[in-house]
Amino acid sequence: MSLELVNLAASTTTAGRLGAVAYGLAAIGPGVGIGLVFGHSIEAMARQPEAMPIIRTNMFLGFALCEVLALLGLVAPFIFQK
Repeated sequence: MSLELVNLAASTTTAGRLGAVAYGLAAIGPGVGIGLVFGHSIEAMARQPEAMPIIRTNMFLGFALCEVLALLGLVAPFIFQK
């Protein structure tokens, strides 16, 4: 009986650790996306300062969409938990 509990506890902690590693890897994509959004927006503003309000609006929209991916990756393990 106690051996089964030890195996169950070991598998639970391993799954939790793998979930943390998976989320860490999943956060790389939105991080790169946010960096690209802001980098290209700054470059576009430097090239065409008169288009700054439109570029800034699109920049924040792109940032929000990238951030939603990161938050979705954080929430998804809780939704699909057994």
